[in-house]
Amino acid sequence: MRTRSTAKAILLFIILGICLLSCVPEAPDVSLTPPALPAETPTPTMAVTPEGYIEYRTLSGDTLEVVAAHYGVGVEKIEHDLTLDSGAILDTGTRLLVPAVAGEMTPSEILFPDAAVVFSPEAVGFDIQAFADAQGGYLSTYTELMTRGTTLASEVISQLALEHSINPRILLAVMEVESGMVSGFPEDEAQALYPFGYIKVNRAGIYRQVGWAIRHLSEGYYGWRAGTLAELTFANGSTLRLAPTLNAGTAAVLNFFAQMHTQEEWTTLVYGDEGVSQVYEALFGDPWERAEGLDPLFPNGISQPELMLPFPPNQKWNLTSGPHSAWGRYGPRAALDFAPPLDRPGCGNSRYWTTAVAPGRVVRVGNGVVVLDLDKDGYEQTGWVLVYMHVANSDRIRFGAYRQTDDIIGHPSCEGGNSSGIHVHIARKYNGEWVLAGGGIPFEMSGYVAANGEEICNYPYYGYCDGTLSDGVHTVIADPYGNYLTVIYRPESDPEYLATRTPRP
Repeated sequence: MRTRSTAKAILLFIILGICLLSCVPEAPDVSLTPPALPAETPTPTMAVTPEGYIEYRTLSGDTLEVVAAHYGVGVEKIEHDLTLDSGAILDTGTRLLVPAVAGEMTPSEILFPDAAVVFSPEAVGFDIQAFADAQGGYLSTYTELMTRGTTLASEVISQLALEHSINPRILLAVMEVESGMVSGFPEDEAQALYPFGYIKVNRAGIYRQVGWAIRHLSEGYYGWRAGTLAELTFANGSTLRLAPTLNAGTAAVLNFFAQMHTQEEWTTLVYGDEGVSQVYEALFGDPWERAEGLDPLFPNGISQPELMLPFPPNQKWNLTSGPHSAWGRYGPRAALDFAPPLDRPGCGNSRYWTTAVAPGRVVRVGNGVVVLDLDKDGYEQTGWVLVYMHVANSDRIRFGAYRQTDDIIGHPSCEGGNSSGIHVHIARKYNGEWVLAGGGIPFEMSGYVAANGEEICNYPYYGYCDGTLSDGVHTVIADPYGNYLTVIYRPESDPEYLATRTPRP
């Protein structure tokens, strides 16, 4: 029995083995051609910079013309891979190839973001007097006798910073460098009289000193923005080219300190171990951290909202000045002037109304001033803002009022600032920066676009700059006295007028 069982077991084992061998799949034929591998992705070839050229990445507010001016070359010498419009603001970071600049120039280090120099969102809520009190220096108790009575220095700085749209923190930083009066006390009477270091008899006192500082910060900032400032001139008459890769905020500070110092002194005050950057940081912290999320002040793709001309339909007014100073004699060329039909000689209040060019909220009124905030958040430092000047104080729109396009603002007059005749002055700001009327963001109202005139608008500004408004068919030429070439008409108010008018020579 055991032998038979064993034989059966052996037989079953053999049968099972044969079955297992027959069930195993055949091995692949390794002699077959292996499947093709994915095609190798070619490594992008970096654009080659031609000999004699350098790569430049655009900063906020740059146009081809401005970059060319900074490098001292013609626009045609700049190479780029994109189709770029002449005169238009370029997206931040646009790659350009420009001829290398030879010769001595300032360091290329960017010291301050633009937001630290103009009255940007970074300055919202800053209380100068509270800050001065915390520092415990001379500034906290410094007063000056003005027409309105004895006034704290902090109030003077606040007023001028707001009107000229300069960041009060940068004003305090440069004052601390020059006199130490923010955190300490003046060493002598002269330093107390000239806290910004500009020693001249008719420039004594906080009001005139702040005004002088704002002038040179603004000329540096907007001169760089417009491409009209290429070099610094120091107190002894020597000059130094500005590095083309700087930003407007840094150019402003460099220009300020060049006004009253030799180049050697300037180097110490700007780039020394206890220079303006270190002083600013000791007072307010890192300016780049404060400006985080704010720079560039002009975001990529920025465009102006739709604006109408600042007077009602079915009226003819006159363009009495092309792009000119937004505020004061030395401000950036951000404003235009319009005069209503003459109903009286000289000055006074016109019976005509100037109107809202867009919907907005009135966030400031003053002597001749109305400020219209287009994003309606209540802050003059944020978004698009329109500043009207020479608006009569009587019958003027009230503070806090909301306006729709073509709602009345007030009567044109001579009130507020220097004026030789009845008119209204209007300028734009974006994120606290004056927007140049003839610059890279077209100042367009009712289809008319502003342009600088052919003649140089010399400073100081005394009431008129040439310039034009054009819709591509009809060109209006500015003139302070008014004539048939200065007349401008609201085109959307009369379709027949649009259809029949012809270009003027």
